[in-house]
Amino acid sequence: MPSRKMLLSAGVRGVKRVLAIGIAVIGLQLAHADRSTALADAAKPDATNASAAMIAATTRAYVETFYPLWIANHQFSLSAKNSMVGPIRVTPAYRSIVSINVDTIYAGTVMDLAEAAIVLTLPPTKVTYSILTVDAFGNVFDTGLEAEAGTYVLTGPDFDGHVPHGLTEIEFPVNASLFIIRADKYSSSNVDNRKQARLFRKRITTQTLAQYHNGDAPEKTRILPSAVYAPPFKAAADALIKVVPFQFLRQLQEAVKSEWTPPLSKAEQKVSDKFDTIFNGGNVTLAEKVIMATVMRETKARIQNNYYDAAASTNWIHFSNIGDWGDAVLDRASVAEFIQYANSIETSAYYHAFSDKKGKALDGSDKSVYVLKFSKKTVPDVNRFWSLTAYTPETQILITNAQKKYAVASYTPGLKYEADGGLKIYISAKKPAGVPKANWLPVSDKRFNVLLRLYGPEGDVGDYEPPAVRKR
Repeated sequence: MPSRKMLLSAGVRGVKRVLAIGIAVIGLQLAHADRSTALADAAKPDATNASAAMIAATTRAYVETFYPLWIANHQFSLSAKNSMVGPIRVTPAYRSIVSINVDTIYAGTVMDLAEAAIVLTLPPTKVTYSILTVDAFGNVFDTGLEAEAGTYVLTGPDFDGHVPHGLTEIEFPVNASLFIIRADKYSSSNVDNRKQARLFRKRITTQTLAQYHNGDAPEKTRILPSAVYAPPFKAAADALIKVVPFQFLRQLQEAVKSEWTPPLSKAEQKVSDKFDTIFNGGNVTLAEKVIMATVMRETKARIQNNYYDAAASTNWIHFSNIGDWGDAVLDRASVAEFIQYANSIETSAYYHAFSDKKGKALDGSDKSVYVLKFSKKTVPDVNRFWSLTAYTPETQILITNAQKKYAVASYTPGLKYEADGGLKIYISAKKPAGVPKANWLPVSDKRFNVLLRLYGPEGDVGDYEPPAVRKR
C-alpha cells in the first residue's frame, strides 16, 4: 500500500502538472496576444460563405456535445483507480471539482472495470449515505447498488468470470465511471455524526476479484492531503479557451477518444465524425482555424448563458434533468460547468442564485447584507438535509473567510427559526449586528453566488421554488 509520503508526492505532482498548464497558458497569452489580433483581422470569416457556416455549425455542435469530457478526462487521468480515497477536509483549497459540498464526508474513485472486476465492501453504519455512479459526460446511472452493508463484485459490460458464492454482483453499463460515496455529517434530526461518518469512510474497502481469490487483504479508503485536490481543472479550461481555443479543441478531440469516455451514441458519433473530417488532424487553413477559435469562445459563452437563462421568477436556477439528459447536450455541458458530478433529482435537488430579487448580481463589495427569508411553507422539505453554500462566481470554489464557515444548513447548530416557523439566513462579508451567528453565511467583499442543496427532497420538487434573495 502506498505510504502517506508517496501519496503526498503524487498529489504535489498533480498540482505541479496543472500549474504547469497554467504557466504555459500565460506564456502563450504573452507570446500570441498581438499575433492573434492580427490573424483575426486578416482572416475574419465571411458570414455568407457556405463552407464557413458549415465549419462554424459543426464546431459549435462538437463543443456543446463534448465539452464535459475535457475536464473529466484530466480528472479521471489523475485520480485513483479502483481504490477509494477522500480528502482530509474540504476547504477553499479544494478546486478539482466545482461547487464542492461541505455537508458530507467524501470517498470516491475512478472505477476502471475494463481489466478486472472489483470487490467492494461497505461496512455497517448508522450514518446515512448516498452512492453516485456517473460517467465522464455526467450521465448518472443506477447500478442497483443500495446504501447497505455487504460485499459486492462490481463488473463491467465485458465481464465473463465467476462471482464467488455469497457476494452480490453489481453490473456497470460502462467500464469507466466515477464512483462517489457521500456520508452525511449530521443526521436528519441534526445529531453530529462526523466521527462515525469518517470511520465508515475509512472502513470501505476495495480489491480486485483476483486479489479476493488469492486471499489478499483488501485496501481501506486512503485519506489524502488537501493538496491532492488543488488542481483547478475548470480554471485551466477557461484559460485555455480564452488564450488558445484551437489547442482546447485539439485536446477535446483527444478526450473524446479517451479510454475514460463511454461509448458514444449514434448521434454523438455522427457529431464526432463530422468534426474529425473538418478538423483534419489540425491541418486546416488559417481562415478555418480562426473560425473554429471564434466559435469555440462563443460556444463557451453559450454554455454559460444557457445556465444563467434557466433562472426562474425568483432568480434561482434549477435543472430537473441532471444525469438523465436525453438529447439535451447543452444542458449537460452547462451543468458540468457549474455543478459537475451532481446527483440526479431523486437524490438531491439544486437551486443556484447569482442575482437578487431585482436581478442585480450578488456582490459584497459595498458592504451589502442579503437575506434569504423562508416562510414556514417554503423551508425546504427533505428527509436528509438542506444547505446553502456560497462560491466564487468564476471558479465556483468555496469562499475564504476568517470563520472558516462555508454553509448554513438544516443541521447548523444553534440555527434560529422565527416564531411563525419561518427562517432568515443573512449573507454578507461581515456579520450584521443582532443576527445569530448560526444564521449568517460569510462571503467576501466581491461578487459571489449561492447554491441551495436539498438532499432527500420530499414532495414534488418540480413545483418548488425558493424565495428570492433580497438586499436588506
